[in-house]
Amino acid sequence: MPLLPEPYDSWFPGAPLDGTYGYDRGSLRAVEPVPPPAGFRDLWQGWFATSRAVRPEPRLTALGRQGAHDVYELEHTGAGGLRLRGWLALPSDGAARVGVVHSHGYGGRDTPAFDRVPDDAAVVFPVARGLGALNPGVGAPGTAAEHVLHGLGSVETYSLGRCAVDLWHAADALVEIAGSLPLYYVGESFGGIGALAVPWDRRFVGATLVVPSFGQYDVRLGVECTGSGESVRRYVAEHPEAREVLRYFDTSTAAGYLRIPVRCECALWDTAVPPPGQFAVANAVAASVRAEPAGGIELELVELPAGHAEYPGKAGDAARAAAATRAHVAHCLAR
Repeated sequence: MPLLPEPYDSWFPGAPLDGTYGYDRGSLRAVEPVPPPAGFRDLWQGWFATSRAVRPEPRLTALGRQGAHDVYELEHTGAGGLRLRGWLALPSDGAARVGVVHSHGYGGRDTPAFDRVPDDAAVVFPVARGLGALNPGVGAPGTAAEHVLHGLGSVETYSLGRCAVDLWHAADALVEIAGSLPLYYVGESFGGIGALAVPWDRRFVGATLVVPSFGQYDVRLGVECTGSGESVRRYVAEHPEAREVLRYFDTSTAAGYLRIPVRCECALWDTAVPPPGQFAVANAVAASVRAEPAGGIELELVELPAGHAEYPGKAGDAARAAAATRAHVAHCLAR
């Protein structure tokens, strides 16, 4: 077993890896985002333009009230004509003043969770193709290790790109039902794909990215991890040409195109999503703030003690983070 730094030696004595990967706060904040490959902006802008021609054709099934919201199962059209299912919720009392697109981690989603959702928000909980309780077998494999490799032979077919495009279609379904609203994105881990989708959709006024994945492949491909990135690392070692495809799906690259306030929660320890990849996403936003100080870009960076793991005090950190996201939504609407 590796020798672990404090306090992780007592928190995770059986950890197979040092989840700091040798980085401290200073070196994490110095991790560079990956520069865009040729045609990066045009590719994503083109996909967004193409998505505008797809009608979401949403269908709702009422499920009852949960807290401040009336909840529905949602079916809508996604990229490639797939009919995808998720959940949609509307404020039980009064009209919505914001729409939230709330993605999920690679474990999928089995139920909606409202911790980070304001009471006066309409919210869609998209479930990625192939994943979760609602979309198994739809458009992609159902396990993280297979899903993260699906379609990797081509930029046009790679699953991460198709899932990011599906976020636009989920937002379209929300807007068609709730009306034209400013949008806010929340995504955790796999939900880091929001960094790929949000920059090109001007309906979004803010975002929260929690332990975002798929950032800084130049680093990720060089280290072992316990998450989906390990499947990618091993695949690229055998198929080096796939590295050229991945260049168009690096969330640290895409985050450099965000022009809105962004809240990033990045972990100092994480064996599933190596911290340098997470911080590269935040660092891309920070670089944009420095380059365009009057451009409306903001970064709120929170350092979590650990990600994808239970640790002392996590429940309190989670409650504070949820409240901070709700406050961030209000801040973005007030700008």
